[in-house]
Amino acid sequence: MADRRAVNKYYPPDWDPSKGSLNQYHGQHALRERARKLHQGILIVRFELPFNIWCEGCDSHIGTGVRYNAEKKKIGNYYSTPILSFRMKCHLCANWIEIHTDPKNARYVVVAGARQKVETWEPEDSEVIRLPDEADKERREKNAFAQLEHGVEDKRKAASLAQRLMDIQSVNDKQWSSPDEQSSKLRKRFRVGHLCARSGQASRYG
Repeated sequence: MADRRAVNKYYPPDWDPSKGSLNQYHGQHALRERARKLHQGILIVRFELPFNIWCEGCDSHIGTGVRYNAEKKKIGNYYSTPILSFRMKCHLCANWIEIHTDPKNARYVVVAGARQKVETWEPEDSEVIRLPDEADKERREKNAFAQLEHGVEDKRKAASLAQRLMDIQSVNDKQWSSPDEQSSKLRKRFRVGHLCARSGQASRYG
């Protein structure tokens, strides 16, 4: 019965098929309040910030992933791809923020009410391997000098990384030469911390 209650609809006694759907009968849109500005080409959607921004109204930082009820509107086209505008009100002040899609560069652009937080980084900063781009690959394949240059650089990096890996392995072997002993030390540390926490609570609350 529960699954039928979820999909069944109530049809008033005076409804008949000539009056159209239930939404037409009640004089409302299927999207309810989200479609209140549909006559202006605006649909209310749930929008999630794609990056960190600074609100220009209250100068507050708003993090990536914060969600708003935004006014979504088509403002143009890039070839056959629509360019969309998302307009939302800051939850900390009365300032309105507007963000547009940029299909040409596959990104979002802050147009008004805020500024994007500049966050530049290199792959090495997060210890991510930098992969060669297509132009670099093609140059290596066709140019013998480029192959030789990168071969020497790759050997140097491999030697440096090998030493780091050996150091890590050495420290790991030293720390976990006796797993039972390390486990005993860890449990002892937890017990001491637990007793200290309990004694602190006892002295605080009497």
